[in-house]
Amino acid sequence: MTQIESARKKKITPLMRKIARLEKLDPEYIRSGTAEGKIVIPSNINRRLSRPCGIGKGLRTKVNTNIGTSAEHVSLKEEVEKLKVSLEANTDTVMDLSTGGDIVKICKEIIKNSPVPLGTVPIYEAAIKTVKKRKMIVKMEEEDIFSAIESQAKNGVDFMTIHAGITSETLDRIKKGPRLINIVSRGGAFLATWMLYNKKENPLYEKFDRVLDIARRYDITLSLGDGMRPGSIADSTDRAQIQELVLLGQLTRQAQDKGVQVMIEGPGHIPLNEIETNVILQKKISNQAPFYVLGPLVTDIAMGYDHINAAIGGAIAAGFGADFLCYVTPSEHIRLPSADDVKQGVIATRIAAHAGDIAKGIKGSLAKDLAISRARKRRNWKKQIELSIDPGYSQKLRQESEPKISDVCTMCGEYCAIKVVEKFFNHK
Repeated sequence: MTQIESARKKKITPLMRKIARLEKLDPEYIRSGTAEGKIVIPSNINRRLSRPCGIGKGLRTKVNTNIGTSAEHVSLKEEVEKLKVSLEANTDTVMDLSTGGDIVKICKEIIKNSPVPLGTVPIYEAAIKTVKKRKMIVKMEEEDIFSAIESQAKNGVDFMTIHAGITSETLDRIKKGPRLINIVSRGGAFLATWMLYNKKENPLYEKFDRVLDIARRYDITLSLGDGMRPGSIADSTDRAQIQELVLLGQLTRQAQDKGVQVMIEGPGHIPLNEIETNVILQKKISNQAPFYVLGPLVTDIAMGYDHINAAIGGAIAAGFGADFLCYVTPSEHIRLPSADDVKQGVIATRIAAHAGDIAKGIKGSLAKDLAISRARKRRNWKKQIELSIDPGYSQKLRQESEPKISDVCTMCGEYCAIKVVEKFFNHK
């Protein structure tokens, strides 16, 4: 039985108990949330995760890290290093988005080394295999897509992005415009061009039951992809995006009825004033299914600093109820990220997730903030560094500054406000 099927039969599984311990919640809360589709626990039956996680209502906002090769740069060693860096930075999940080299081998290696849930986009494998046969992507066979889903499921993938919401009707919305940038989702682009060239409906939509059969067999969590996500804030919350979202809400119900866990992916580029609306819409349309957002990015000009751009949007989205943030690195829109880019992306997104958790009152979210504030009041630098989001970096900055007085920092020195007023307030 899948997690959602077990939950509906009032059974609390070992995974649910572990998630409850990690979240410091009652196991019954996890079971009921899973049964209702408000919580998902990505975990393939062929894997035993040492660092599993739950995603959804009432749980800590989770962070995903994207790694993977490209056609321009292929190095398995570098991708394994990025995985290691992201795990050290405490990512909750990882997605392998490889499109260069032996992508099946790369994915297997990342699965083998990942103690956290691993996600993929199977349409990439189908498309790349077609290209390697010296064919255009539009010549991809339907069976190639389902074969990729099946083989990745067997190999242990825990969650998959499935672009089932792109239909002929959705594409018509884009054709009729106006959209500044038509499609920025790579998987969405592969499917859209295939549909237009072959004059066929999306097989992932037409044969969604076949996707569900595979997902249920391996207890794969489906991440229903936002192929129509805006790639410019000029295109945010437009007809194509909302058309796809409405369809994803219907597919969510269909999947849950068949015993498959589901979350919905959300838009990329959205101005600040539209974030709350997007979260409310998704939650309403999907009956509170977990919401997985890329950023969102709140401006289009932040090249080189898009990890900050995304953290601003991510914090707001999480505060309004988004459950899962996909990281963005400084190199977004520029190049394949380096290991250092990966670390910066994870840290920035974890800050955003934590800020969102405080805003929505997640149990225990304030504990570290209160602890570090108490240490700050006492000017206990060792404790402050220990409690910080990146202790190694905090320690490095502290050591580089070398304050003349050991209990302050070089910003204020002897004029430290906390120290100046301390003796006059009769408490420490």
